[in-house]
Amino acid sequence: MAGELRHREGSGAAGGGTPPPERWSKRWLTLAALGGVLVGVGGRTFGYASGLAYLSNDPRACVNCHIMRDQFESWRRGPHHAVATCNDCHVPPHFPAKYIAKMRNGYHHSMGFTFQPSSPDTPGARVFFEEPVRIKDTNSQILQDNCLRCHGDFVHDVVRGSTWASGAIRCVHCHAGVGHGARR
Repeated sequence: MAGELRHREGSGAAGGGTPPPERWSKRWLTLAALGGVLVGVGGRTFGYASGLAYLSNDPRACVNCHIMRDQFESWRRGPHHAVATCNDCHVPPHFPAKYIAKMRNGYHHSMGFTFQPSSPDTPGARVFFEEPVRIKDTNSQILQDNCLRCHGDFVHDVVRGSTWASGAIRCVHCHAGVGHGARR
């Protein structure tokens, strides 16, 4: 034990040994600071945008963005208001597919709403989303699957598995106003 004590006392720069390593290098401090800023800005943005609301089933989360107000109001006046929320039609019903779709949509919506130019009609302006909002192919398939999940017993003879074919007729082809009221 005395030898260990002497060894410890004799090590280090004053004792002629190698200097002790720095506890935190400048590189790690810089990375930690940048990581802290990133987490802080991301957390503030998530809070400001009511990010947790998007994980819920509350249709009011869909109108956090002004562009969805018409769809929300027409849903409130439409026939599905009493039996279905936005998520019942627009995202898969089960974990993890439900939250993968929510993350994918949230990413595209936030990019579009953040980077959409104030004058999208200006020649050469990059347009991130069309107004009025249009459903994309992936979400169209989710919508179709959810129509059949609820109404499949009634329409199984009509669709006969043609919902995945590239030229398949979607339920909303004939029933476009069901979820969001009549077309304008």
